[in-house]
Amino acid sequence: MTDDFELDRERRAEEQRESDRRLIEAVESRRSVGEEFVRTGATPVVDLPPPAIRSDANWDAAATVVLDRTPVAAVRVTRRRRIWPRVLQVLAGVFAIVALYFLVTLWQVWSTGRSDEARAVDAIVVMGAAQYDGRPSPQLEARLDHVVDLWPNGNAPLVVVTGGNRPGDRFTEAEASASYLEEAGIPESAILQEGEGTSSYESLQGVESLLEARGLDSVLIVTDPYHALRSKLIAEEVGLTASVSPTPTSVVTGTKAVERHLAEAIGVGIGRIIGFDRLDDLTG
Repeated sequence: MTDDFELDRERRAEEQRESDRRLIEAVESRRSVGEEFVRTGATPVVDLPPPAIRSDANWDAAATVVLDRTPVAAVRVTRRRRIWPRVLQVLAGVFAIVALYFLVTLWQVWSTGRSDEARAVDAIVVMGAAQYDGRPSPQLEARLDHVVDLWPNGNAPLVVVTGGNRPGDRFTEAEASASYLEEAGIPESAILQEGEGTSSYESLQGVESLLEARGLDSVLIVTDPYHALRSKLIAEEVGLTASVSPTPTSVVTGTKAVERHLAEAIGVGIGRIIGFDRLDDLTG
């Protein structure tokens, strides 16, 4: 009877040692306790004596070791699940800020295009647009007609016409505009031409140089409504004191006007952040 008991005790001790060995191997190879014993089919033992003090003689008196059964993979998945909601919240916040910034800018583009800041200035500046062999396009003509309406009010003693030409053109936009205004009754001596610029930024830089040489700096910009805010901001960036008087007879209407307003809102929004000079370099 005693021999059977001793044999049974030794058998259980041997099984326990084998279970301990597998457990240690599982921990060392970074596998979870549950994964290891599912693979071997053995039953995990949670309360084990520390290997350094365990022996058959003091089995019952040994301290117990409580092992963490959480799989490593499960911990990583849990962490990812906690991180992703935060990432999504940050992205949603950034998107909301960008959307709000764009909507505010779009409203400013729209409202500036419907305001008339006509006042006494040093010069009226006409932003260039397409011309066809010396004849202003309908869009440029609408801007020039607005200048003709403003001239009798005595807002300024000078008119600066702007805009260069495309390869192959015989005339610049400035030349076509000057001829049109002279035919409308504005004296040639009151008209200055800036015919080098190929963009709004370059044209207004040229205007600033022309006026600075005469000790002048305040301007009233005439352009299409959708283009008014960007023109004003560019003029201020190059050193001019600017106000705007958008033409009320712009030929850009309907869907085209909506598209232009949206595009201008994007341009104004980016230009305010990086500067209109850099924006001109990127889009020129």
